[in-house]
Amino acid sequence: MQKVGRTVRGALKLRCQRTTTEVGESPRVTEVSLSFGVPRSGIATGPAEPVPVRLGVGRILAFVGPSGSGKSTAIDLIEESHLLAHNVGRISFVRGRSIVDAVLRKGTLPDTLAILSACGLGEPRLWIRYYRELSEGEKFRARLAKAVGLHAGARTDAPLLCDEFCTGLHPRMAKAIAFNLRKLVTRRKLNVVVAMNDERVLADLQPDTLVRFDSNGGFAVTEAKPACKRVSMARRMHIEPGSKRDYAVLAHMHYRATDELGFVDKVFVMREGIGGPIVGIVVYSHGPLELALRNQATSKRYSKNPQRLNREMRILRRLVLHPDLRGCGLAAKLVKHTLPLVGTRFVECLAAMGAINPVFEKAGMKRVGQCKPPPEQARALGELSKLGIDPFAREFMVHVCRRPRVRRIVARFVYNWYRATTGRGERRVARQSPQVLAQTFRGLVGAHPVYYLWEGTK
Repeated sequence: MQKVGRTVRGALKLRCQRTTTEVGESPRVTEVSLSFGVPRSGIATGPAEPVPVRLGVGRILAFVGPSGSGKSTAIDLIEESHLLAHNVGRISFVRGRSIVDAVLRKGTLPDTLAILSACGLGEPRLWIRYYRELSEGEKFRARLAKAVGLHAGARTDAPLLCDEFCTGLHPRMAKAIAFNLRKLVTRRKLNVVVAMNDERVLADLQPDTLVRFDSNGGFAVTEAKPACKRVSMARRMHIEPGSKRDYAVLAHMHYRATDELGFVDKVFVMREGIGGPIVGIVVYSHGPLELALRNQATSKRYSKNPQRLNREMRILRRLVLHPDLRGCGLAAKLVKHTLPLVGTRFVECLAAMGAINPVFEKAGMKRVGQCKPPPEQARALGELSKLGIDPFAREFMVHVCRRPRVRRIVARFVYNWYRATTGRGERRVARQSPQVLAQTFRGLVGAHPVYYLWEGTK
């Protein structure tokens, strides 16, 4: 393998050619070579001429071409010339460490989750899994996220290398990852080199330098300035009124899939094209009678006035976007488009994800503050503690199932929360199994939602 050294202005000249000099081939190799006219040595795997490429922070270099055209060789040459480079294909994970603990270990949780979401791992259930528990597509995304985290944490200008970029992924997810990677490169000043066969992601990846290889040893280098600020799929998304039944399509993708929706008022869905599959949904319901942060933001306009509250206020109860599309700005687009269609003066939202993802602020809602835990929470946790129960321990669900006293404490807290927020607490708790009660309780005591408020023009 021959490598031409670094040239001025951060450029490299890569000779993507490799020859074999092995001697003493086996009889089978000799027979194949002679029978089919394939020479064993001196086979070029890429262009014979050096390929000038430019690397640098905040830039993406992309190699595109058919198999055997020299893309992987070019990646290898760049890796050899940069000792601090990270190759996504060689990233490993420590056994027994969850994904959220392995990516950007020295960074904040919001930064870590932002990287995971940008790399196609936007579901909380995946954040707490081990690498070995992921599918092959999820493993690629986890390696990509860890490589991004390594570079973001080290603040190095060495390149991050990714051969077979997004190969085998659903085209929708591949486009979203490409778009989000472009944002990460620009914001975090990363230096990224990718190689791929599929050109469909180029519009979203927006490489600064594109090298097209052909199977005959030729190549073409194109320089471009990234310009598009929204994912290419955005223009195909269609938002229309929906129904409560539509929520069942995406309900399992919400981190609180077991919760009910309360008194639903309006539902809107986002489809991939007119008549296409549902990829997003937002549900607006009637809100709880009293909220401290609502009183703070509206000068107690609705305190002890349920009639006015019913006329002028709705709560954004659910927002779900297909995991393939998270991080691309489509959730904010769905909320921003539908807020004026609700038909009330105010729309509020309580979002546990608000501390991590500013989607509602991007949609035009005002962040008022983070909710404080209710007094009932401290009492319930105190009672459980006296019984030696940790609600976040693995065996908590077993205790709720087998110990009536523990189940009563949990059921009472969940009932009070339902009664205060959506009503019908007693009936809803009675319908829930001990497993669902335990899961609901964990979600409630573990979350400190952010309160948002939007005011229309009425």
